[in-house]
Amino acid sequence: MTISAVEYGSPFAVSVQTTDDTLSVDLSDGRTISVPLGGYPRLGHASPEERANWRLIGKGEGVHWIDLDEDVSVKGLLAGHPSGESQESLKRWLESRAAAR
Repeated sequence: MTISAVEYGSPFAVSVQTTDDTLSVDLSDGRTISVPLGGYPRLGHASPEERANWRLIGKGEGVHWIDLDEDVSVKGLLAGHPSGESQESLKRWLESRAAAR
């Protein structure tokens, strides 16, 4: 019996939506992956306007939020990986936001 191996390319992001508690990314293969914002603290602390200011990077391999300096990869979302930001880094970021206000 012969089994043919077919390699499929990884899906890429085509659209992004956020709510107060969810990040949803529409993928090129027709799926939508939704994850809680709790895994992405910068997104969780952002205003709706800041969360809406995103752009696709790497031909849809990830999403970048300009105002938040946050990047999320499609591979990371599919693997269930939350943000890798340390608590110390998040603390500094929150303090810089508070100082800017």
